[in-house]
Amino acid sequence: MKTFNKPAKTFREQLEILKSRGMTVTDEQQAEFYLGQINYYRLGAYWLPFEQTHSPHHFKPNTSFEQVLELYVFDRELRLLILDAIERVEVAIRTRFAYELAHRHGCHAHLQSQYFKQTYRWEKLIESLQSEINRADEIFIDHYKRTYDEPELPPIWAVCEVMSFGQLSKWYQQLAPIQTRKAISGHFHCDEKQFEGLLHHFVYLRNICAHHARLWNRKFTKTIAQPRSKPLGLKQQCNFDQSISADRKLYNSLVFLLHFMDKIAPKHTWRNRLLNLLRTHSNISKTWMGFPEQWESYPIWQTDQIQ
Repeated sequence: MKTFNKPAKTFREQLEILKSRGMTVTDEQQAEFYLGQINYYRLGAYWLPFEQTHSPHHFKPNTSFEQVLELYVFDRELRLLILDAIERVEVAIRTRFAYELAHRHGCHAHLQSQYFKQTYRWEKLIESLQSEINRADEIFIDHYKRTYDEPELPPIWAVCEVMSFGQLSKWYQQLAPIQTRKAISGHFHCDEKQFEGLLHHFVYLRNICAHHARLWNRKFTKTIAQPRSKPLGLKQQCNFDQSISADRKLYNSLVFLLHFMDKIAPKHTWRNRLLNLLRTHSNISKTWMGFPEQWESYPIWQTDQIQ
């Protein structure tokens, strides 16, 4: 195994390396400026698809620094747009989860092990929740601690607000009463098992975006399963072609986010904002994100539906 002994390169030297590998640069001063703002190896993930050979490194003809930068900017804007949708979806799911548990099983249902599948996993969730409560600086948590003695944790509608999205997905996964699971998932027109998987996927997607990681040509490890029944008609508008790894790309995530947005915010503008982003960067390949050829003809993408 070789010893790593490469010296650090200045931003100018980094630019010269790219030029020596066949990348064209229209404005070298601007390119050097952006290399000073965006780590070379972060930007490198966006020029990989433009490489003709990786060893030795050489770019395809007519590959420009400006192309790579546009792809980076597109991906950043896409992440921010997805975070906006996931925030609203997460808040809506929290609300329905707390509402159904409180009305069906009592305001402290989360403290009753009989409503959850595995006692040891439920105990772990309670332990994590208690830690979140202890760290929370929310006014409503402080009011509860000062006002009430029992039980030790606040009601479900309060503790739900200090759970992380990841914790919330685990609470739903462990939730046992089938009718309660269906009531929560049914509010979003989803099958309860499909809904469980979607929660895990949305948490995974949110974490990718929150950590500023690449979306454009990423292959997801936590994917979306093909709907068995509900949401009705959505399976035909997704792309589950495993031969080209479309089932592991971003397109299906966008379809389901649109579905959720239509249920929780009927007058939303998110669809138009997403379409505007895709059309503004029309030269960026949608295939790398798993988009099928006729995607714009599918009902989920139509802007004339009720919003």
